[in-house]
Formats: sequence, structure tokens, C-alpha cells
Amino acid sequence: MWKKAFSKAPDFEKYGKKNSPATNVSTIEKLKKFLDFCHIKYCLLKPYFEVDDYPLVEARELLPSFEVDLYEYKALPGMSLVVFERQLNSFQEVFQYDALHALSEWEDMHDKGSEACGVEENVIATNIRTFQSRLPKRHHTDFLKEFDSSDITTMDNYGEMLEFLLELERAHVLALDPNGKFTLQGMYASLPSNLDSELKQFGLRIGKFKPGNSLMYECNRLFVYQFMMELHGFPIVSERRTSSAMFAIRLLRSGERFIVRVLGQSDRTITTMMTPPPDTPKRIKKYPRIEKIALVQVNENQKDTITLLKERGFLVDPKKRVVILRVIYQQHEYSPKNVREDRALSVLRQEVIHPITGEVIDSLNIIQNIQNMILQLNDIVRGEYRMPINYKRNEIIRNTDTPENRLKVLYTWLSKHMHRIVDYTDEYYSQLVRVLDGYLLAPEHYNVFNEHYSLHQEVWSRYGHIQQARKVRILEDLRYRKYKGEPVTYEKMLELMTEIMNELKFEIVNYFDKLVVKVLIIGNDVISDPYLLRKYVNIDQKKLSPYGRRIRQRYSQLVTLLDEFRSIRKSRTSGTLEPGMF
Repeated sequence: MWKKAFSKAPDFEKYGKKNSPATNVSTIEKLKKFLDFCHIKYCLLKPYFEVDDYPLVEARELLPSFEVDLYEYKALPGMSLVVFERQLNSFQEVFQYDALHALSEWEDMHDKGSEACGVEENVIATNIRTFQSRLPKRHHTDFLKEFDSSDITTMDNYGEMLEFLLELERAHVLALDPNGKFTLQGMYASLPSNLDSELKQFGLRIGKFKPGNSLMYECNRLFVYQFMMELHGFPIVSERRTSSAMFAIRLLRSGERFIVRVLGQSDRTITTMMTPPPDTPKRIKKYPRIEKIALVQVNENQKDTITLLKERGFLVDPKKRVVILRVIYQQHEYSPKNVREDRALSVLRQEVIHPITGEVIDSLNIIQNIQNMILQLNDIVRGEYRMPINYKRNEIIRNTDTPENRLKVLYTWLSKHMHRIVDYTDEYYSQLVRVLDGYLLAPEHYNVFNEHYSLHQEVWSRYGHIQQARKVRILEDLRYRKYKGEPVTYEKMLELMTEIMNELKFEIVNYFDKLVVKVLIIGNDVISDPYLLRKYVNIDQKKLSPYGRRIRQRYSQLVTLLDEFRSIRKSRTSGTLEPGMF
């Protein structure tokens, strides 16, 4: 089936046919359409149909925060790619690569009398020798049989060249030739990774590091590292993906128009970092646009979705319910005021791609179906969950057959989906609470939980954190006088804030310092509101209307509550009790 992939997709077939006018594509946005089809066909679909037991990507793997890879699949392809929307200048580039020359480029050099260059006159033969010098010897015969005397730089040959480009350890490079066409202009490229400098600069910018403060650096380094990598679509992983992310940062900062693309043998996912579209909000334009493409199995419970996809021919493998899924993400700037402090990415859009026509459906929710998540949670507490889980990055749990595994998987699941659960509607959150309370508070489990006391407390701690974070999330909205999406008056804002903070005060038996800090920051923002101070606080009470006196009274209650929270924090942080423990 993979050989017929995108056979009716105009943006793929017209570009790939020789002497087609579509080969004049000269922008990265238009080229990306061709690259998407080409890489899906040869890097995802071809292996899927040729490799036994192809490891499909779990939908949860495409949800931030991204998990550390469990395995490396040696039989699957891996690659790195950089695209520049300009001509290359080998001496002035900031990375090393083996140059390949388009025929038009050589003609331009020859016209200018560049006879001192060591490149032989026969450009095609020189390109083939250069490529062959980096290709593993076992592939030489097949390569020469396919491309001897052919121009390997033209995009007409790119699909067939991928078989051999995927055998190279390092990146290949596409750029514009003198005629304004994209060609293969480099291979075996080493992408520079100035990780140390980027990490420290980013940590200083978000306030997690201070110059010369080693203790602060050591305490926050992992958080900063993980947040910075996730902004660029990765967990803390292999050097190939790390260097690609660091190179994308460098290119964006220098004003380049670029694409950086990576396919990992472990994640089986094509990750793209590229210049953000012109309509991107200014605050996040400093980050590249992030996309991921993978072969994903649609959950069997999404019956209506499966029927629709089957009727319209979107299923790559109808028996296994496999689709080509593209996920586009949006970045979130770090803010110490945000209860979801470590949320760097969220899903902006999901697109299911037709394997023949390239048509896209972007109205389906394949990976974030809340009902599927509730069903997953049910499977975990019942001991029926069978997907591999990486517990705290040092242990792989393959099932939930034992109470110990069940608690470890439950802790990991709650940690993974914490940001989404905090944003759940009351309806879905109540379903989740019923499942969790039904398991964690069941009398028949008490003896088992006593045997695994520390694991049980870990789960309760994470559950308690989510419960409190939901309340702090409401406080965040109230700070801007919004409640459940609706605007509220100053009086209602203060009334709701004091009510929620009173509830939190009694829940802090399970103490989380970061959440208490958020409460104090949000509360201080409100009591420092210039309008409140001018109209209701710093004014003679006799001049206030009944409405104004009620606001002033609520304001005083809020100030008192904030003092109580400061007192609680002081007693907790000066004591020996660790955050998050009962």
C-alpha cells in the first residue's frame, strides 16, 4: 500500500514529476508540503508495511509533557534535515557539512571563472563520489545501480534518495540553488549544540538561575532543561534531537527562514521545527513552530470517529485502526504566577492525513479524548492496563497486575495528565474523582496500601496537588475578574476569592509550597490593584456607598487570609516537613 501513498496528492505528485513547473517551489511553506508527504511515505508507511510488529505510537506519547523513550528500534529509520530558504555559502555557514553542487550552481561558478576550485568539472560524478564516501559500504552497489550518472541533488530524485540518506548518521541539507529551486546541497552535516550556554541563559531569563549561585543552579537545572527542551518539542533525550533543537534556536535568533526536521528511531515520530507563521502572536514568535507526525492507533472506544475515517478512506490499516496524525503545538511562556508552571507546550490542532489524497481532517480529537482518559484510569485501578510506563525515568512498568505496579502506573498517569486535569470541566473532573476515590478509599485495599505505604502516599500527594491546583487555577482567572469564562464584578471576584482561599486553608494539611506561593502572588496582585486602592481602600469610609463598603470589607478579609497563608508557609518551610507530605 505504501507505494501508492499520496498518488493523488497534487502537492506531492506534481512536485516529484520531472519537467513539471511545480519544481519552481521556492518557499519553505510550499516545500514542507512535499517533504511531509515524502517523509510520511518513505519513513513511516514503508517501515510500517515492511517491518514485523511495527511499534505504533501511543496517542499519549504525543501529549506534552513528552515521555522519555523506552526503546530504540534499530530496524526503523532515523534522520535529521535542515532546510534554508536561501543559497548556502559554505565558508560563512555556522555548521560543518559535505557540500553537494546543483548543476545550475556549477554553471554559475564556471561563468565567473572559478577555476581554482578543487571540485572536478564533472559535477554529477563529484557529487556521487562525495555521497558514496559517507555511505556505509554495504549500500554502495545499490546506490550506484540507482544513481550512477544521475543528478542526486534535484528534488525529482529526493524520494528515491531517502533510502540512502536514512543510512547516514548526520543531517542532510536542502537550500535554494542560483535558479531559486530547492536542491540537496549538503550531507553528513554536524549541527552545533551550545547547550550549556543556552540552558544558563534561559534559566537566568526566567528567574530560575542567578549569576554565581551554584546551589540555585543545581536545584533548578533539571526543571529549566526540561522546560527549554519541551518548548522545542522534545523531552531530555538523544544528542541528535538535542542538537537539532539548539540549532533551531540559533537559526530563529539569527532571522533565518528554515525548517529543522528530526525522525528518531526511538520515538518513531517526525518532529518539525520551523520559522513561525507571520500571524503568530509576538510573545511566542521567539520560538519555532512545532509539529509532530506519527502513525497512531485510534482508540477502539471512538466508534463514531472510526466509522467516519473508514468511510472516507483515512485508515492506513483498517484492522488496526491506524491513521497518519499530524499534531501542531503552541508554546507557553514561563510564568511563576501560573499554577501549571511547568507547562511549556499544549496541543493547538490535530490533523488526520489521507494516505492517498493527502486531504486533511482537523475536526477530530484523536489524542485528547477525555472519555478515553477516564477509561484508561478505570483500566489502571482495575489492573487491566497493559501499556509500558516509565516510572520516574528509572523503571519500566509493563502491566498493572500487582498492587505495587498499579500504584506506580497511577502516579505516573496523574503526573502525565496533571495539566489537563486541572483544566477539566466540573463534569469530567467529577468522573475522575469517583474513580480515584473508589480505589484509594476502598476499605478492602487498606491492607495492601499499608504494605506499600510510601507509594500510596505518593499517589495521594499527586491527587491532592491536582485538587488544590484546580482551586488555584480558578484564583488565576478571578485575578482578571473572570469566573468560568464569564466576567464578574469586583465584589463577586473578592467574594469568590475569599471563599476559595478559606477552603484551601483547611486543605493545606497536605502542603505544597509552590501552590501556596502562587496563592500569595495572585492575592498580592489583587490587593495591589490600583483601581481597588483608589476607589475603595485609600478613601474615607464615609464617602463609600453600601456597595463600596461591601467591597472594602471583602478586601479586608482577603488581606487577613493572605496573612494567614504567609504564616502557614513560614511555619511549614521553617519546619522539617517536606512539601507534599501529610
